[in-house]
Amino acid sequence: MPPSSIQPASVQSIAVSRRPFGQRYAFVVVAVIFLALLASAGLRATPGVLMLPLQKAFGWDVSVISSSAAIGIFLYGLAGPFAAAVMQRFGIRRTVLGALMLMSVSTAISYFMTAPWQLFMSWGLLSGIGSGAVANVLGATIVNRWFTTNRGLVMGLLTASTATGTLIFMPGLASLAEYGGWKPVVLTVAACCAALIPLVYFLVPERPSAIGLRSYGSPHEDQPAAPALGNPFVAAIGNLVRAAKTQAFWFLFATFFICGFTTNGLVGTHLIAFCGDHGIFEVQAASLLALMGFFDLFGTTLSGWLTDRFDPRKLLFFYYGLRGLSLIYLPYSDFSLVSLSVFAVFYGLDWIATVPPTVRIANEAFGDKNAPLIFGWVVAGHQLGAACAAFFAGFMRSSQGDYLQAFMIAGATGIVAAVLSLMIGRRPVQPQLAAA
Repeated sequence: MPPSSIQPASVQSIAVSRRPFGQRYAFVVVAVIFLALLASAGLRATPGVLMLPLQKAFGWDVSVISSSAAIGIFLYGLAGPFAAAVMQRFGIRRTVLGALMLMSVSTAISYFMTAPWQLFMSWGLLSGIGSGAVANVLGATIVNRWFTTNRGLVMGLLTASTATGTLIFMPGLASLAEYGGWKPVVLTVAACCAALIPLVYFLVPERPSAIGLRSYGSPHEDQPAAPALGNPFVAAIGNLVRAAKTQAFWFLFATFFICGFTTNGLVGTHLIAFCGDHGIFEVQAASLLALMGFFDLFGTTLSGWLTDRFDPRKLLFFYYGLRGLSLIYLPYSDFSLVSLSVFAVFYGLDWIATVPPTVRIANEAFGDKNAPLIFGWVVAGHQLGAACAAFFAGFMRSSQGDYLQAFMIAGATGIVAAVLSLMIGRRPVQPQLAAA
């Protein structure tokens, strides 16, 4: 067979029969990826549930547990751009299947941990890398491959899976932790990740052309994708170097750093412990996160719809500004059921509504092909911010005895992000990026 006839995995046709629903099969793919993103989000939210049970079981300090969570959050983001390059080189399905296997195995083996270094390896290193491949960068890749129209709306739906993961997992996992300790929690998360492997294998083709379809909303046949050759890790770094020469990249990176600082890292990791300081039981506090998740499902989907119609920079200004003010308000509330519920609803609507506008700006700046990979580096900034907040808030709680300053500082960063959002150029010049 001549070398020219060999295609890389990213453009090979998968041996599957023609699928039902025509172009609308794209929504079947979206549904499966939604579930995968949901499981990944549930895994990343689990350390917040495990914090108190692990303290009781092993006597580990909150700073130790939050540090392992910080490592997992950071790697969750850092893995994104490399995962995007691996998807282009070896295919989406292979990448996602490998990631789900790693997520399942890494959480399952934590059942046997007895020392902090094992916590760092399982819930920090391994689960961080695995979940990082099943994150927002996967959603951006799916949207750009399978949709020509309604991209903002679909990206909003996929992004909302993060909130839905919290909605589904947190109260149930908190109940398991309260009545059975931490071990049933890790086994449940491992089983959920493993259950998705056959769904991805059988229902997610590599791209629409692999099953004889066009991307949703496209009036003509999709052009064959250029082969993704070379080392995907070199391509990921090369694209970062070139994107880093643009102002748009650094504004997106900075605002998403603050996005992660004010959501996953602070509220997602420490809200349960913060409520515990005010006499609120773990399951009740987890229910607040679930309430946030429920309303973020609507807020992020609405944000996607708005992103298709309005200036994404103004949307980001609105989202970050309100988020910063709400964080400043929370420590001074009376922590009653009413005040916490109002905060949860408001913060839930705004939780990750920032993603669809950020993806649209990345597409404008870097083009459809390279945007998912560049967005992966922006997401790395998000998770770097989340990791910093997870560690910083734990340090402040241990050293000062409360979370007051941690929440005040986070609120101030939200105001900064709002201002930075308006400074992003309207029509940034697209740099010449390396092939990925």
